[in-house]
Amino acid sequence: MAKRREDRAKGKKTVEVSECDLDEGFVIPVKSVRDFTWENIRTSLSRSRYLQALVSFVLLGAILRFYNLGFNSLWLDEATTYYQSLKPFFAIWQTMAAGDFNPPLFYWIEHVMLMAGHSEFILRFMPAVLGTLFIPLMYYVGKEFMDRNTGIVAAAAAAFSPFLIYYSQEARAYALMLFFIALALVFYFKALKTGKAREWGFFGLFAALAFWSHFYVFVFIASLVLYALVLQLKDIRDIRQNLGKVGAILASVAVFTLVALPLIIMAIQLFFKQTAATPNFGVFGFDIIYQVLLLCSGSNIFILILFAALFLIGILHLYLRDRKQSIFLVSILLLIMVATYIMSYKMPMEPRHLIFIIIPFYLGIASSWGMFCRLWDGKMVVYLLMAALIIVNVPTITELYSGYTKDDWRGVSAGMQNLTKSGDKVVLIPGYLNQPFNYYYSNATDNTIELYANTVKDLDAIKADQQNSTIFYIVTSDIYAVDPRGDEVAWLQNNTKSSGRDGGIVVFISPSP
Repeated sequence: MAKRREDRAKGKKTVEVSECDLDEGFVIPVKSVRDFTWENIRTSLSRSRYLQALVSFVLLGAILRFYNLGFNSLWLDEATTYYQSLKPFFAIWQTMAAGDFNPPLFYWIEHVMLMAGHSEFILRFMPAVLGTLFIPLMYYVGKEFMDRNTGIVAAAAAAFSPFLIYYSQEARAYALMLFFIALALVFYFKALKTGKAREWGFFGLFAALAFWSHFYVFVFIASLVLYALVLQLKDIRDIRQNLGKVGAILASVAVFTLVALPLIIMAIQLFFKQTAATPNFGVFGFDIIYQVLLLCSGSNIFILILFAALFLIGILHLYLRDRKQSIFLVSILLLIMVATYIMSYKMPMEPRHLIFIIIPFYLGIASSWGMFCRLWDGKMVVYLLMAALIIVNVPTITELYSGYTKDDWRGVSAGMQNLTKSGDKVVLIPGYLNQPFNYYYSNATDNTIELYANTVKDLDAIKADQQNSTIFYIVTSDIYAVDPRGDEVAWLQNNTKSSGRDGGIVVFISPSP
């Protein structure tokens, strides 16, 4: 302890506290591909507590992500994935160019996956795989960011995060984007230390693939590049010495631009379309930042308070140990938050679009181990912190498997088959709800007439042509996306009666005359 105080007094960076080294000095003998021998693997698994913990987290994380993978119905966005992925490769690109504000990479992957079948399990298989692989990547991100303890605690948080588990069971691009941006961060932190063009090149490559997965990750990527440039240019006296490092950073930007160029051109066009009018749905201002941090904390305000406290403790530890690391986390989060605050008033945004914020947030939380280890020497501190991050999430994880967590379109379809008779009309409001509904329902089988309504005028026309049929109106909260004033809701209240609710799906009925 005296030695550590002496080092701090001299302004030196302290090394990893030996008492908190879970491996007690053991060095894994696997350093390259040539070292992958059965003996080295056996020795590593039997001696390295870090490796044992990581393997356990990956196995348990895989179970949590694959368990009940096909249990929930496809909801609207997942059904969109399904129908988009059915199209040929170039048609997927054309759909995006026509206005779908989602990059095509995930749809292309799902197009290939659909060769194995069209079930919910198949559609969600790749997100579950990528969500599992994110766990060891989170370890390496934390390890390169600070040390092995930060990495293993971050991996524990990622493995048992209800937010990450949920979106590892979602047929959307979030798990794919997280996989690539985490991979990019491993090389980013390596590059910050070494300044090598090779590491910067890999960062640019994987950052581009993350961008091909989800557009909004660009905010994170731009923040990383801006921080790296400011870090190298902050001292004008050393600008000549740092020109080579700046050139390497710019080379990563060039790699990113080259790999993502077709998408960048299309994204700019789509961005101006999206921001041409004020968004009439989504989450705005500081609320979206609060909501995403709440999701990162298992949607529990008390866990959010705990995580926020651990994050601040982690920032303090980083400041005392390596000021640059604390500045990095605070700067990146602030840049993301400011950009998000501004953009939320320009285009529709949901908290899940910011899922990547979980990486710097968990890095800060994981870094808190060092402050605790300053107060209580011993590796038990690291184990207790990992255990705490797992235990607090158990109730929310249990809820994920206790019932439906997505709109039950499978159940609604079965209900319509029981309620309708030949000649009845089924009206979907708004019309694009036909995607999740028709994944399970066939009006040809039931001999019903399926119609779509997006305005009160559409509803009046359908009602006027009712004849002797019964009309069923299927509605979700998406109705406010096409009718923010609520005119259609008022029409339904005045002209129909409620037939029941299934989660977020409401059915209204207009009996035959």
